[in-house]
Amino acid sequence: MSKDWLNALQSQFGNDRVMTETKDTHSYSFDASFGSFVPEAVIQVYTKEEIVKILKVANEYAVPVYPRGQGTSLSGGPLPVKGGIVIDMAQWDNDLKVYPEDLIVVASPGVKTSAINEAAGKYGLMYPPDPSSSHVSTIGGNLAENSGGPRGLKYGVTKDYVIGLEVVTPEGEIIRTGGKTIKNVTGYDLTKLIVGSEGTLGIITEAVLKIIPKPQFSKTMMAVFDSVVTSGEAISKVLTSGLLPAKIELMDQASIEAVENFKPIGLPVNAEAILLIEVDGHEETVNEEVNQIHGILNELGATDVVIPETKEEEQHLWMARKLVSPAITRVKPTKVSEDATVPRSQIPQMIEKLNAIKEKYHVNLVVFGHAGDGNLHPNIICDKRDKEEMIRVEKAVAEIFEAAVSLGGTLSGEHGIGTMKAPFMEMELGKAGLDMMKRIKKAWDPNDILNPGKIFTSDQNNELVLSHG
Repeated sequence: MSKDWLNALQSQFGNDRVMTETKDTHSYSFDASFGSFVPEAVIQVYTKEEIVKILKVANEYAVPVYPRGQGTSLSGGPLPVKGGIVIDMAQWDNDLKVYPEDLIVVASPGVKTSAINEAAGKYGLMYPPDPSSSHVSTIGGNLAENSGGPRGLKYGVTKDYVIGLEVVTPEGEIIRTGGKTIKNVTGYDLTKLIVGSEGTLGIITEAVLKIIPKPQFSKTMMAVFDSVVTSGEAISKVLTSGLLPAKIELMDQASIEAVENFKPIGLPVNAEAILLIEVDGHEETVNEEVNQIHGILNELGATDVVIPETKEEEQHLWMARKLVSPAITRVKPTKVSEDATVPRSQIPQMIEKLNAIKEKYHVNLVVFGHAGDGNLHPNIICDKRDKEEMIRVEKAVAEIFEAAVSLGGTLSGEHGIGTMKAPFMEMELGKAGLDMMKRIKKAWDPNDILNPGKIFTSDQNNELVLSHG
């Protein structure tokens, strides 16, 4: 390929800004998923005008462009699978303004998601979306992937808090979608189209986000079960009883044991499953709802229900949940992290199917996640150097997707499609639905330069790719 595009970028940005040395390009060749793909150049950007320049050059020379935040994607979102240019957005974190009277925040794409919540907290407000990586992930990346988190049960996910965007289109034009008003029905809802499009339709340069009053009080409880399926039935019973906790998180026995081996905090290692539940709101209401949930959990067969007496004890329990991912990788070095999501009523059935898949393929399958909204995280712990094991893992993951879709669920609740789930899109959407998405991509990005190789595959051959790099 001619490097005229590289010369054009270097003439506009200078040789120092356009990084092409091996030590630089390899640093941007991977994310938190599988795969290692080396870009030809990397540019750290700080303004929308710089992005416009890059995209105009990329369009002229048909060079792939891959926007990237902090690389915490679990689906291969920012991987430069076709080489080209990586645009590093993570350094662009200079703009974060809170407008408490309007209950909005305006943020540049490199701002950490947790920083937005902290800034809102100074006014007694909060930004509810709380992915586990919020302390390191950027808001731009969260918007691109429509990230979720434990609070999604009560408060919704990222898309529910985005009311306006500034976006650079693949052809280098700057547009604004939505605005600063809660109500806005002017034309098509391009804001919702961009959020969750995984960087394939445009590059977000500014976000207008809704914030809400922070709850005055909260309480945590831990319910212990001798059956994972029964814990799923308990979740359904709680949610159909007119109660809506802020969080309901599930940990199965394998994840409990992994956390206790990693950092002991006194979890019940003999339990088949535990549920961590948080209720928030006014103090009297919270106490009443906790009592009601306690009764339901006992009725459904919880062997123990623990209600911490101090905030420190509560934080220990939630820390245990956050430690699951790092803890399970001590068992084996490779973690295949999925987020198949099912309707809440189907949680017990999905858990049964996961148990059957685990036995069928003899894989180390750990189940945890945001069970309150059906967003389970079946993780398979393995070693990608073991080819025979990885064959079984690929077959198991394919059946996990099939199980979720067969129960009326979806391939992804919050991690996105990226490269990992692209071969299975037609399974969920159907041929016509997938074709309509491709048409949208073509209309927005006629030269297919923006994050190519994501969401869609050229052959749709239903083969999971877990082996690059």
